[in-house]
Amino acid sequence: MSDGERPTPRRHEICPAERAAHLDTRLRRILYRPERVAGRYVKPGDRVLDFGCGPGFFTREFAKQVGKQGLVLAVDVQEEMLEILRRNLDTTGLISRVQTHRCGPDSLDLSPDLDGSLDAAFLIFVVHEVPDPAGLFSGIAALLRPGGTLFLSEPAFYVSGREFQETLSLAEKAGFATVQRLFLFVNRAAVLRRKR
Repeated sequence: MSDGERPTPRRHEICPAERAAHLDTRLRRILYRPERVAGRYVKPGDRVLDFGCGPGFFTREFAKQVGKQGLVLAVDVQEEMLEILRRNLDTTGLISRVQTHRCGPDSLDLSPDLDGSLDAAFLIFVVHEVPDPAGLFSGIAALLRPGGTLFLSEPAFYVSGREFQETLSLAEKAGFATVQRLFLFVNRAAVLRRKR
């Protein structure tokens, strides 16, 4: 970006917990196929981060895929979303594979003991809600092992192509390399790797 260009303004509205039921519907399962995303990017025994997990639309599939030896770290800024997630997982027998954590509005607030210990991180439909995406990417880069996967997807109806490219540039400045760009249904998505 040249000195005369200004970054695209970012939205900071967070989807409220009152709308959680709209985030986890049968139609969304058909459209977004969370089991396919999990099957493609998560292996048994992996330790993964689901940032902005909401009510657990993708978390459940990640928990199935990591198996009994793996772990899903489900992080959200809203305790209400995490409560819904825990309730949903209680009925599936997957709760032992998931650790929930409430982050701050501008920090992951995770233990430094986790640094370099995660295999993959997922930021699905959430970066446009984050006030400091550069800080978020730096925090996630610290958590992932070298070569770890970052899967990023944003809704095309909220995030323009230009803004998505700016988001990828921020991730790359934080130590990631973009290895694939794709569409998740009609949403912009990318797979990145933490540089060694």
